[in-house]
Amino acid sequence: MDDERDEDTGRAADEAPRPRFCGCCAPPPRAAAPASGQGKNLLATAPDAGKLAMPLAEFAPRSMLRVPATRVERPRFPVIDVHTHLSWMRDVRGAVPVGEAMTFFTDPAQLLPLMERKGIRAMVNLTGGVGRGLEETIARFDRAAPGRFLSMTEPSFGLFAEPDYPRLQAEAIERARRAGACGLKLLKTLGLYLREGIDQGALVGVDDARFDPMWETCAALGMPVFIHTADPLAFFRPTDRHNERYEELAHHPDWSFYGPEFPGHAELIAARDRVIARHPRTTFVLMHVGSQAEDLDAIEACLARFPNVQVDISARIAELGRQPRRSRRFFERFQDRILFGTDAVPPPWGEDVPQQLLGDALYEIYYRFLETEDEYFDYAPAATPPQGRWSIYGLGLPDAILRRVYHDNAARLLGIA
Repeated sequence: MDDERDEDTGRAADEAPRPRFCGCCAPPPRAAAPASGQGKNLLATAPDAGKLAMPLAEFAPRSMLRVPATRVERPRFPVIDVHTHLSWMRDVRGAVPVGEAMTFFTDPAQLLPLMERKGIRAMVNLTGGVGRGLEETIARFDRAAPGRFLSMTEPSFGLFAEPDYPRLQAEAIERARRAGACGLKLLKTLGLYLREGIDQGALVGVDDARFDPMWETCAALGMPVFIHTADPLAFFRPTDRHNERYEELAHHPDWSFYGPEFPGHAELIAARDRVIARHPRTTFVLMHVGSQAEDLDAIEACLARFPNVQVDISARIAELGRQPRRSRRFFERFQDRILFGTDAVPPPWGEDVPQQLLGDALYEIYYRFLETEDEYFDYAPAATPPQGRWSIYGLGLPDAILRRVYHDNAARLLGIA
């Protein structure tokens, strides 16, 4: 008797359906090997060995996500950028700034058009120098465009080896205040570079008592202290395949502080906190979210413990933006103590650190991060993410918080009417 067969499939009526190949779920059944010279199976999904060996520097993936991209050319409220570098002390000894000579990166004529385009009411130039250099900085910026630029002074580390350094430093702060400095800025020099012989000998601790008169003088004069202590956690880890900022450290090997010759990240932060505790009348602004943007619980604990502490967000939106829900809670809780800053450096000096390159693109990224709920976008105007291979998400902050972070907190701190 002939089998009954389906007209479409040709299968016998009682024959079980054959499994069908779905290319999206699994590779096809193994076929016979192609004849020599015919090449590999075109359906094979694994890259060849040559592709697996591609250098990391050549890897430039393009996201396939189709998500809204909001361009924010101007902020919702006027901005005070509390963290820019428009000048720099020219002379250094072992990475320690010394002397009074200055290098100026720009001038008001170049900056004011950008400030008008980007809604920037004022820029704070943190690295204004000392002595005659500070006076030149204030004349070049603050007096040339009153209300648009404010300059800070720095420690006179060139005097550190003098036996009466504590007194000399306190007096230098007093002179800087009379010259027009609005505050004191400390680079990470203290704790990581300054040594007993300036560039030789043992490292000087952040909480060294010889700086106590300096902190107290700032309190007496109403000068906030903008202090940079430590650096990202990854800079204190081996520069190896596990380091999420491997490429950044490969480009800037001097940024690595891993090894027994340096204090650890936790040690530096603990020393900083001891200084804050000893000087409750001094206002400390912790740069870069206190070098704790990877651990917002820790910086929140610091802010909760010390009412004389504030933070800025400069050069840390890469960290904040990859944890947007946690970051938004941080902004909500401490909205009166977070300051807007970018760490901006004018070109060409800033071109080596694109996350700090002063220009329209940098400010638009910051505004987009704070104001929108855009997803998965670049945190720096660069082809390759310079601080780590990830993208960020916007916080979509409400107007009340934006106004404080952009402007009001800094205006209150610096006495800007």
